[in-house]
Amino acid sequence: MGVKKVLEDFKAFAIKGNMIDMAVGIIIGGAFGKIITSLVNDVIMPPLGVLIGGVNFTDLKLTLKEAVIEAGVEVAPAVTLNYGNFLQVVFDFLIVAFAIFCFVRLLAKLKRKKEEAPAAPAPAPSREEELLAEIRDLLKDRK
Repeated sequence: MGVKKVLEDFKAFAIKGNMIDMAVGIIIGGAFGKIITSLVNDVIMPPLGVLIGGVNFTDLKLTLKEAVIEAGVEVAPAVTLNYGNFLQVVFDFLIVAFAIFCFVRLLAKLKRKKEEAPAAPAPAPSREEELLAEIRDLLKDRK
């Protein structure tokens, strides 16, 4: 595949608007992700933490190796498995996935309604079209 062909394909891609649509989608997706993260962290998780005994999911971790402290100074940090943060991210993902599912489902429903809407009736043929149809029918009958 030549460089010229690649440039032509890219130009067609960019002109069709796909690149701009994709960029807008990425920007909106990033902003939507921040909104959902805030919803989860600031609205959903605090009451959920209270219900399960005041546990903050992001603080849940399993210490694999304790920190090394010599003369009051931390020489080596603790090695931890931060499963609480993982749970938080999974929860964020599930909420984002559900929100996107609802949005796509709504769009599909609106599209179906638009397709089901009755089409406008065809305009009545003009007098000229009626005469031409009659002539056509008479010519068919002659043969």
